[in-house]
Amino acid sequence: MDLPAVFISDAHLGVNPPGRDPDREEKLVRFLEQLRGKVSHLVIVGDLFEFWYEYNDYVNRNHFGLYFALKELVKSGAEVHLLQGNHDFAYGDFFPKTLGVQVHKQVVLEIQNKKVLCRHGDGVAKSDFGYRLFRRILDFPMNRWLFKQLHPDWGMGLARFVGSSSRKAGESRVIKMNEYLSWAENAMASNECDRCVLGHHHVAGVWPVSNGVVASAGEWMKKLTYIQMEAGEFFLKEFV
Repeated sequence: MDLPAVFISDAHLGVNPPGRDPDREEKLVRFLEQLRGKVSHLVIVGDLFEFWYEYNDYVNRNHFGLYFALKELVKSGAEVHLLQGNHDFAYGDFFPKTLGVQVHKQVVLEIQNKKVLCRHGDGVAKSDFGYRLFRRILDFPMNRWLFKQLHPDWGMGLARFVGSSSRKAGESRVIKMNEYLSWAENAMASNECDRCVLGHHHVAGVWPVSNGVVASAGEWMKKLTYIQMEAGEFFLKEFV
């Protein structure tokens, strides 16, 4: 029998806004330690960090326990995949080369005889037009180069300020789940998949669609929820 697969999303490590579990990173490390030898896959469906940017000789020192836990999980035999989110899209080669964690914008995985499409989900909703434009500006090569010229401490401070401002603006945003499900349904058809896992909107759940099932782990901020896949089916769980 195949080992379970686990999906988590939207931990936004590096900040502790009001209402968030202040110990969630320590709990995430404990959770990863418990997965060793017990899962075939761990998929982190974007926004693991509030902000991520790699310099040639700099790695954020605040997450070394997490790095170690991920590397040990890979060594235990699990496939670990990390999806780029809208907060942490600027990954370099640290995760794949140093930790053995595979990084993707979007990926299709063969799990338990199912084809599972995984993507963070930012920009897929039709109502996210403004964000798609903003993301292109942020990801423009010249802008990426200019940001890299900042001292890492200054860059991190600027990113936290921008992130907190965007979070406040997004608190009143209405989640149009039908737009995410419609995109997933079409993407599953295009990629010949019958399962899809998204993040981004922080709404946890499992939804049947015409050609399969769509799931979201919600977020690892308040409730520490995750999706466990067993025998091809999704189950929503909570780490306590």
